[in-house]
Formats: sequence, structure tokens, C-alpha cells
Amino acid sequence: MGRVGSRGRPGERGHRGHDVRRRHAGQAGVLPAFGGWWPRWRQALGTAAHRGLVVFGPDRGRRATYTHPGRSGLRSPDRDTALRFVVRSYLHAYGPASDEHLARWLGAPTAWCAQLLATLRDDLERVTLEGFGLLWQLAGEEPPARTGGGALACSDDTAASLPGVRLLPYFDAYVVGSHPRDLLFPGRAADRALSRGQAGNYPVLLVDGVVAGVWHLHRSGRRLEVTVEPLRPLGTARTRELEAEVDRVGRILEGTPELAVGRVTVGPHA
Repeated sequence: MGRVGSRGRPGERGHRGHDVRRRHAGQAGVLPAFGGWWPRWRQALGTAAHRGLVVFGPDRGRRATYTHPGRSGLRSPDRDTALRFVVRSYLHAYGPASDEHLARWLGAPTAWCAQLLATLRDDLERVTLEGFGLLWQLAGEEPPARTGGGALACSDDTAASLPGVRLLPYFDAYVVGSHPRDLLFPGRAADRALSRGQAGNYPVLLVDGVVAGVWHLHRSGRRLEVTVEPLRPLGTARTRELEAEVDRVGRILEGTPELAVGRVTVGPHA
């Protein structure tokens, strides 16, 4: 994997995979994944990234590319600068958060994350969230307030699009990275929209920033069959917002959407 993109051109997930397989002849092969087949070398990408051997290159349309850091044109920061950037970026997007929340997001030991947050005290401050104790947030950021649905709403301009009805896709960053889970997936939502505690395995219906159901899309040519399963009645106003959101999905996917409100029978994503 140390030679990925070694000629200066990023390797591409897709047709570029054939080049990588030829380069690693004898180590190739395929394995089942997500209803299809993946080249076996893709299993090594995570390890290679953690060892600093591969980074994302520029996208090519809808395809992701990979390259060696030395060919990327990026300048690697020192360790302390990099960790500070990661923590500040995480808390700006998902804060307030606990040591455990950061640990889960990074896939790192909780004790290590607690120590890391403690070293950045000058950048951070502690806030109390009722029912969840002390959490960390960036110093100077306004603490979040509860919305009518029980979720958190921040004062940042990006929150302006939070109220209302949204249809979020599989593994959307909002549901995967946000905590506490009890606020984002209240009551029945935890049983219906989480898969063994894992967020992202279902596309979700969001109402005022809170998960309020699941949905599924079936495409046949230009026809888009959108089935939405709310966990509670939406009412007339919310139904109109849902219809507008389905129309938005149609514009994005360049198809003709048809909305059906009812039970989603498709299981969670693997």
C-alpha cells in the first residue's frame, strides 16, 4: 500500500482498483461487501491511512481517489497542531460532547481522549447539560438550547436549516456523529432507527432536528418511490414540508418522486 499513487497520480476507488490489483498480483482477490464484491486490497486502506501511507486525493466526479501524502501537495502539521485541529473541528460540529463521545468518534481509548481534552483546556470550557452532566465545548460558543422536540439547537448560522422536516440518507454525519443519543433518537426512534445501537444504518426522517422515523428509496429508471414511516402523526403542516423535501430529493437525483407514507419493510444497511 505504500506505493499507492507513487507515480504522482491518485489511485481511484473504482476502475483504478484494477491497476492496484495488477500491482499487487498474487495478493488480489475479492470478498463480499454490501451486496456485491470488493477487491481485497480495500481492506488495507484503513491500516495504510493510520500509518500515514495514504490520503484522499481530489475527487473525480463521484469517485474517491487516494494518493501518497508526499504526492498530495499537503504539508503535514506537527502532532500537537493536528490534534488541536481535530478536537476543535469535532466540538464545533458536534459539541458539547464528553470524553466518551470523542473516543467513539475517533475510535480511540476514552482515557486517551480525556487526557487530550485536558491538555486543551485553554481552548475549551465545561457546560452542564441536564441529565447528562458535564460536557466539553469550544470556549466562547453559546451553549445549545433544547428545541421543542427535545434536541439541541445551537446559535451558529448553520442551525438555521435545522427546524422543519428533513430526509437524511444512510450514514449521514449528523446522526452518526451527534450525541447524546437519547436526545437525537428519543423513545421509539432508538428501537426503529438504530441497528444494535449503531446510527446511520437507516435513512432517517428528521423533524426539528430529532429523528422521527425512517424512510426508503426505490429507483426504477427516472421513477423514485419514496416510502416514509413516521413514528408519530405529522399533521397537515409537517406533511406539506415532507412533500417539499421529497420533491427536493427528486431534483437532486434528477428523477420523478412519488411519496408513500407507510411501513418501511427494508432492513438496515450492513
